Amino acid sequence: MKIYTRTGDEGKTALFGGRRVGKDSARIEAYGTVDELNAFLGDACATVAHDELREHLTQIQHELFMLGADLATPVDSKNVNVQRIEAVHVQRLESLIDTLEEKLPPIRFFILPGGTVTASRLHICRTICRRTERLVVHLATVEDINEYDLQYINRLSDLLFVLARYANHLDGQQDVRWKQD
Repeated sequence: MKIYTRTGDEGKTALFGGRRVGKDSARIEAYGTVDELNAFLGDACATVAHDELREHLTQIQHELFMLGADLATPVDSKNVNVQRIEAVHVQRLESLIDTLEEKLPPIRFFILPGGTVTASRLHICRTICRRTERLVVHLATVEDINEYDLQYINRLSDLLFVLARYANHLDGQQDVRWKQD
């Protein structure tokens, strides 16, 4: 099987279920940015020296792949077998946030993105995740989507913030405090 199909040469692509849409559609923007986030998470994961943190990031990457497929499949698609984000996925993120926050000192100031290389990359992932969220919100205004997709991406941005702090913590690095002039 060849990697190129030439079916997208005129600016259209197929969704799961067969419908063709413009490559600049809200749906493509949303799941394309999920793919971008997943790639940056892979980059962050490559810098991780701690197995626990790497396992969390890898689990998120698998779920982002599922989210991308979910967003690429209109909810009214027939005869399409795609695993969708569910409440359990959102709850898992919330549970992980709670568990990791117990291990971190409470935040008493605003922090700047930074610290270790891994933490810095996770902060980049957080900002991409926020952009993804904005695109999913927009998509939801023009098409029906799975109700858990937006909840998942919202919790994920919170988790990525906590994971960046946790990466600093694991390496003995203080969060970078914002200093007001």
